This record gives sequence, structure tokens and C-alpha cells, in this order.
Amino acid sequence: MDVLHEKKLKQLEERAHMIRESLIEVLCAAGSGHSAGPLGMVDVFTALYFHILNHNPQKPLWLERDRLILSNGHICPVQYVALAYAGYFPMEELMTLRKLHSRLQGHPHRGALPGIETTSGPLGSGLSQAIGVALAGRLDQKKHRTYCVMSDGEHDEGNTWEAIMYAGAKRLSSLTAIVYRNNIQIDGFTENVMPLENLRDKYESFGWHVIEIDGHNIAQCVDAVNEAKAIYEKPTVIIAHTIPGKGVSFMEGDYHWHGKPPNKEEARRALNELRTLGGRIKSEHE
Repeated sequence: MDVLHEKKLKQLEERAHMIRESLIEVLCAAGSGHSAGPLGMVDVFTALYFHILNHNPQKPLWLERDRLILSNGHICPVQYVALAYAGYFPMEELMTLRKLHSRLQGHPHRGALPGIETTSGPLGSGLSQAIGVALAGRLDQKKHRTYCVMSDGEHDEGNTWEAIMYAGAKRLSSLTAIVYRNNIQIDGFTENVMPLENLRDKYESFGWHVIEIDGHNIAQCVDAVNEAKAIYEKPTVIIAHTIPGKGVSFMEGDYHWHGKPPNKEEARRALNELRTLGGRIKSEHE
């Protein structure tokens, strides 16, 4: 990982903004899909693909690459857009999201698209998959790291907690989970559906190192991963507090946008907001 100097940070912030605009365009063209989660995780995915991960888009199966496991596959539009910007496949293919015969389906499918490590759909399975990948790396004496992106809502699943307990017991220090804590799920607010707090205490009780960050602060995300790399005796979870629908005022914090895309008029409004904000970001960086 390169040093995150001020110039690189500004580039990452501008890239994140471009990804948000592309997300709106892609979701509108698809006519289906999830908006709130992908928009909320743009900054984390930007930090991962354009600064943190050791990877090579020209050699997606490079054995020494870091592994990124997406547990909550329904937010895959943000991963697809990040992969396209990183050069894994042509940008124009993004407009085929959820179309018949497209490689970009509503949940990612391993083998269909370069850069996708696992097939995900059923919530709560990703951390177990990531543990398997991390254990294999340990057995093979590899130095790559494994990252698992998880939703807060999938912590309603019992197998998630089995995996949390197992990773702590095995002291999987090469494993870093990133929980995007946006406090919503498809039926409403997480604390109304199935209270999760105190999430920090729960992870710590199972032997994890816990870091909490502002999930929209790229520098904090990078610092948290650096801290995780310095922890040798236990796995790390980064609880990234995020705003669902980040960047679009009428989506932010509204759980109704969990599982629906913008129509043409809503997309127009969203893009107008984002482009106005993008102009301000660019002027601040000049």
C-alpha cells in the first residue's frame, strides 16, 4: 500500500464521486437493483480498489493477490463499477447490469466476471467463505490478506456469529472484516427489526480487534486497514458507519431505497445533485 499523501487522497475523493454518478446511471438503466447500500459504500470500495488492495486487473487470478469477499451480494453494483474503473472489464459493459445474459447479474457469480472471488446471494455466508480463504492462505504460507465486506443486517443470521466465533478462536490475523453500519435493512431500521448493539462489545467478546470509523472518510479507512495489518494475534473488524444513499439527499437515511433503483426523473435529480457536489469537490482540490 502506497503512502496516502494529500494529492492521492484528493484523487480518491474525486474517483469516489465519479463512481457515485456512474452508479445512478447504471441502476437507472437496469430498472432494478439496490441503491442505498451501494451509494453508502462507495468511499470504502474506492479506498480498497484504488489504494489498499494488492491486486492486478491484468492478472485477476494472480496467486499473491489480496482477496476481497463480498458477503452481501446485493450491493454488487458498487463492486462492479469499482472493478470497471480499475480496468477489470470495459466501462460500457456496466450498462448491461441485470440484463439477460449479462455477466453483471443482481448478485455476483464467481467465474462470470474477473475480480469476483465468490458467488454471493444468501446473506450470512460471506464471512465463512472468507475464513476458508484465509485458512487456505495460512496453510499455503501465503502473505496475501483477506477482506470480507458485510452488512449490518446480515448479523441477524446465526451462521454469521458462528463464523465470528470461529475466526476469533483460530486467531486469523490475515482476515479483516468490514461491516458497513448503515442501520437499515429491507424491512426498516436494524434496531427495530433485530437490535444489534452493542456490536463492538459482541465482536470483542469473540476475540476480535475492533476499529470504528466514519465510512465516508477515505483516510480513516486506510488508517484502519493499516492498523489491522499491525495486529498479529486476532482478526480485525472495521465497523464503518455509513449513510445509506450517501450523496443523494432524497435517498439518504431512507430504508425504502434499500432495494429499489431510481427512475429516469429520480436519476436526473440525483445526478444534478451529484454533479453540483462534484463541482465543489473539484474546485476545493484545485
